[in-house]
Amino acid sequence: MPQTPVKKIVSQARAAQAKFETATQEVVDELIAGLAWAIIEPVTNRSLAKQAVLETGLGNVEDKIIKNQRKTLGLLRDLKNAISCGIIREIPEQGLVEIARPVGLVGAVTPSTNPIATPLNKTLNALKGRNAIILAPSPKGEAVCQRVVDLLQNVLRSSGLPENLIQKLPTPVSKEATHELMQLVDLIVVTGSQNNVRASYSSGTPAIGVGAGNVSTLIDETADLVSAAKKISASKSFDNATSCSSENSIVILDEVYEKAIAALKNEGGTMLSQEEKHNLQNALWTQGRLNPELIAKSAIEIAGVIGLQRPQINKLKMLMVEETETGSEYPFSGEKLCPVLTVYRVKNFEDACQQVKKIYEFQGKGHSVGLHSKDESRPLEMGLSLPACRVIVNQSHCFATGGSFDNGLPFSLSMGCGTWGGNSISENLNYLHYLNIVRVVRPIPPTEPSLEDIFGEYWDKHGR
Repeated sequence: MPQTPVKKIVSQARAAQAKFETATQEVVDELIAGLAWAIIEPVTNRSLAKQAVLETGLGNVEDKIIKNQRKTLGLLRDLKNAISCGIIREIPEQGLVEIARPVGLVGAVTPSTNPIATPLNKTLNALKGRNAIILAPSPKGEAVCQRVVDLLQNVLRSSGLPENLIQKLPTPVSKEATHELMQLVDLIVVTGSQNNVRASYSSGTPAIGVGAGNVSTLIDETADLVSAAKKISASKSFDNATSCSSENSIVILDEVYEKAIAALKNEGGTMLSQEEKHNLQNALWTQGRLNPELIAKSAIEIAGVIGLQRPQINKLKMLMVEETETGSEYPFSGEKLCPVLTVYRVKNFEDACQQVKKIYEFQGKGHSVGLHSKDESRPLEMGLSLPACRVIVNQSHCFATGGSFDNGLPFSLSMGCGTWGGNSISENLNYLHYLNIVRVVRPIPPTEPSLEDIFGEYWDKHGR
């Protein structure tokens, strides 16, 4: 049988990875820096961001420039002193030595919402582990992804390394080619549609997918309302809410509801009337699906589509709608992928947590939840009871969830959602997921317990 185009690039990638597999940590780390700079060099970054917005129609140029630089710089910080070649840990008291080895060939599915930052993030993580990578971008983001690959291959060539360590699927990228790639690689990492995530898990290849976003953030009676409003507005409006970590709903305690809404209005929010909400719903969803013409558009653009009139509309950052219910009949309870924020009003903290659970049962289970509060006990309470893998406390959600310079999460554009979100990981996807860890095991003095050591307390209480 003739070799398919996908099989051809897989063969090329495997040959390149075999040559790269024994590279030293010094070679790898110098390469990582060179690859990153090739993309975030200011002139190149701006050019790529302009191309991404022009071709995908999603987000805005200035925010994409910030995202590309911030996410990449943060990742480089995480990778700078990380050992990914050879011995990474020795535990003599346990007789263990851990050795990092490549997983081999990575297939990476990337979304149109982040057509530069996500491919670069996955590529840097993959090559940090001495792997090869083949990118499968969404069709909208294909051209800019190809340009990213071309720039990265230039760095490989100038470093004397095989250019086929980094490739993308041949143009035009199709669903069939993406699924064929999934069958042929050693590891699949998927950021994007849940259809692709499910396809990766059913491919027979080890896969790491991420769950759907629909983040809810809670504002309680102790919150600094001015600070909370600033952070929510900044997060919800950044890159026109393309991030899966952008707030899609806020749940506000009754005691501070009016003041919280006033603070949000001061930060560029506007509350719609029931008639305006109805008009927005008709525009934002067509035949039960989000209208692609309004996804990742600015609040001002969306306001223009529905004929919304407001004083100082040129300062509008987000549209707010009140809601009480959840589910498919109430689409505002789901992910909007644009600067539209759904607002719920509840009596107390317990009701707020129950409201978040209802929202996540409809959509977003496992991803993340936000909290603005001065009560130190509530973050733990939420972490112990809500189906969310991250509890983001007093931060701008979309900046914090994927790692930030002022929190301890790894920088990532792919957030695992655990079994709640149908994922195999519950943490941020990072370089360790691109490694096989070999353990050398030596004998140590035995630590075998007696029956009394194990069962003594049980026997004392229940008898033998």
